[in-house]
Amino acid sequence: MADTTYSQTTRDIRITVEPYYLEDQSSPGEDHYVWAYHVRIENVSNQTVQLLNRHWYITDAMGRQQEVSGAGVVGEQPVLDPGETFEYTSGTPLHTPSGIMVGTYEMRSETGEHFDVSIPAFSLDSPHQPVQLN
Repeated sequence: MADTTYSQTTRDIRITVEPYYLEDQSSPGEDHYVWAYHVRIENVSNQTVQLLNRHWYITDAMGRQQEVSGAGVVGEQPVLDPGETFEYTSGTPLHTPSGIMVGTYEMRSETGEHFDVSIPAFSLDSPHQPVQLN
């Protein structure tokens, strides 16, 4: 299962991410490494919000960065009332045995205000590379 959980709160929206390496979908001999990540979005504010867009930066061990953005997450633009949560699992492949992901979700409040919520940076580590402490 997951090695580490990463959490960050922006404007009373808590994002928790739990990445894990998918050995059965990876082919280290072909430089193909795959991770899944489970995201929990918690609305701890006192107003309803909607997730409109996602924006990710995915960086591999060689420093190559891929930018991914689009509407919603896993085909949805969830509306979260105060105290509600939304969870989903997605994934990403890399050509290196480790990397890092970070990003933002664009939210809209019930008053129509748009604001960004930070997704904490999280490490993608496979058992095929020694862990480097920074």
